[in-house]
Amino acid sequence: MPATHPIVNIAAYKFITFDDTAERRAAFQAICAELALKGTILLSPEGINLFVAGSRASVDRFLAWLRDDPRFADLEVKESYSDEQPFNRMLVKLKREIITMKNPLIKPELGRAPVVTATTLKRWLDQGHDDDGKPVVMVDTRNAFEVDVGTFDDTIDYRIEKFSEFPAVIEAHRNELADKTVVTFCTGGIRCEKAAIHMHNIGYESVYQLEGGILKYFEEVGGAHYTGDCFVFDHRTALNPQLEATEATQCFACRSVVMPREQLSPSYIPGKSCPHCVLVEA
Repeated sequence: MPATHPIVNIAAYKFITFDDTAERRAAFQAICAELALKGTILLSPEGINLFVAGSRASVDRFLAWLRDDPRFADLEVKESYSDEQPFNRMLVKLKREIITMKNPLIKPELGRAPVVTATTLKRWLDQGHDDDGKPVVMVDTRNAFEVDVGTFDDTIDYRIEKFSEFPAVIEAHRNELADKTVVTFCTGGIRCEKAAIHMHNIGYESVYQLEGGILKYFEEVGGAHYTGDCFVFDHRTALNPQLEATEATQCFACRSVVMPREQLSPSYIPGKSCPHCVLVEA
């Protein structure tokens, strides 16, 4: 795939104490400008979160530069490829959290929740239970509009509108999940890691996070037990299990995801409206 798709898209995050974000921001801006990279990098006292795209050589040079910092030497990256640059510009932002949960007690660097790899999860889903015979329940930690683009089969979807709603929702449903093995998942791993740690903190006993999220699952085992595509926060909008961009797009007016069938509607006018926002207005 890389030979025919010149743009390399990388997604990565790491929870780690990073208290010199303001001082390091200029260096990140400079290296990204030098390498003509585009995307978004979030710097926070709890770590780093990045979505960056560019040529193979530029991405490799950027990662070598970043991993020269001992805090990020073991940074794991998920890759996909595209014909065109999916971002308009390069942003390096300072944030209080790299993913907003509004729960300062969570410090993943002090201990991660148990992880389940893509291959192990597929085996569990194939057999209908984990290795101890307990039923496996998938909990989607993403926002409702992302879930609507695609998710694991028979997943629990609490229809949250923002991740900061997750703690209250999962507390309310604790009794329903008490005798099951819960696997939290999200796009790339960051939300499900925080979610799983929070669940352990409030008393859940058997909770795993999907290592690397949906994108790593696609990369390693494809689309088994998954229906639809995976929403991504760039101009590609959604990736299929082969990590290829789909025909889905996002409405400029209301930001809803507009699937190919919906694009046939007379209400869909690129850059102006779609069936979702027309329905709300009605």
